[in-house]
Amino acid sequence: MIIRRHFLMGAGLAAGALSAPSVLRAQERVIKMGSLRLIHSMPPHFYERFAPAGTKIEIITFDSPTDGKNAVVTKSVDFGAFGIAAATLGRAAGEPVVVVGAFSNKGMGVVSKAGSDVKTVKDLKGKRVGIWPGSTQEVFIMERLRMEGLSIRDVTAVRVPFGEMHAMLSRGDIDAYVGAEPGPGLSISSGVGQLVEYPYGTAMGGLNMVFATHEDTVSGKPALVRDALTIHRRAVEFMLANKPAVAEMTVQRLGANRAAVDHALAANNVEYAWKLDETVLKQARTYAEQMLSLRQIRQLPDFDKFLNPTFSNQIATA
Repeated sequence: MIIRRHFLMGAGLAAGALSAPSVLRAQERVIKMGSLRLIHSMPPHFYERFAPAGTKIEIITFDSPTDGKNAVVTKSVDFGAFGIAAATLGRAAGEPVVVVGAFSNKGMGVVSKAGSDVKTVKDLKGKRVGIWPGSTQEVFIMERLRMEGLSIRDVTAVRVPFGEMHAMLSRGDIDAYVGAEPGPGLSISSGVGQLVEYPYGTAMGGLNMVFATHEDTVSGKPALVRDALTIHRRAVEFMLANKPAVAEMTVQRLGANRAAVDHALAANNVEYAWKLDETVLKQARTYAEQMLSLRQIRQLPDFDKFLNPTFSNQIATA
C-alpha cells in the first residue's frame, strides 16, 4: 500500500499559496520522495522544516524496499530511500539506480521468543527463522551464520514481511526473526521477545538504507540532487540532536508503538546519516561482494555508476 503525504515548505508559503495567482502556484517546485514505513526511514518527514521557500515535498510511503527502488527506476519519485540490498539488486541487473547519499544505518535486530534457548546466532540452528527475502537483513544474517560455521540451510527460513514478524513470534509460528525496527523494539519492550544480537559485527558494519535517484536525474538535474541532499542533511542533523522529536514524529506519521520506538532509540539501534563517505562506500562494495558470493546477483554493479559521492562531497565542503 502506498500513502501520499503532502507538505508545503518555507515560512509563510502555505498562506501565500492560498492567495497567490495560479501562475505562482504553477512555479512551485515539487520534490517527490519515496520512503518506507520504518523508524530508520523517518528523515523525509522532517524535510518540511528545511526546504527552501517555493519548494513542495511529496512523501510517498512504501512497505517494500523493492517497491521504493522500482519507483526510482520508473521515475515515479525523484528520490528514494531504501535498503542497500534493493539498490544493489537493481544496479547489478542494469537498472539506472544511483546512490548519491547515505540515509540510515543499523535498525536491524535478531530476536527470539522470550525465555527460549535461542540466545546466540549459533542457537538458530534447526529453528524456524523469519526472514524477508531480498532484504538487507537477509544478507546480514547469512554472513553472521557463515561466521558461526553455519549456513542458511541450517535453519528453516520462513518468508515473513517485517510488519508481521512480531505477531508471528508472539503466536509461536516462528522461533526467531531477523527484523527491522520498530519490530525488534516492540518484541523486546513488550516482553514477547529477547535480543539475540544486533548483527553489526561484519565487514558491512551497520550499513542499511541509502539515498538514491535515477541516473537521468544525476546527469540532467544536478542542482535538484544537491538541493534534495542538502535538505536531507539538515533534517538528519536536526534528528540526531532531537531524539524526542523523532519519537513523536514516528508515532504520529507511522502509528508506531511508542514503547517500541523509545526502546529502539534508547538502544541506539537507529543511526541517521547523509554523507556518502569512504566508510559507506567501502561497506557498500563489501555488501555487493557478499551478495555475489551468495549468488543473489550474477555480477557486481558498475560501482563508478552505482555509487556517486560527488554531491555529498560538494555539500560537505560548502
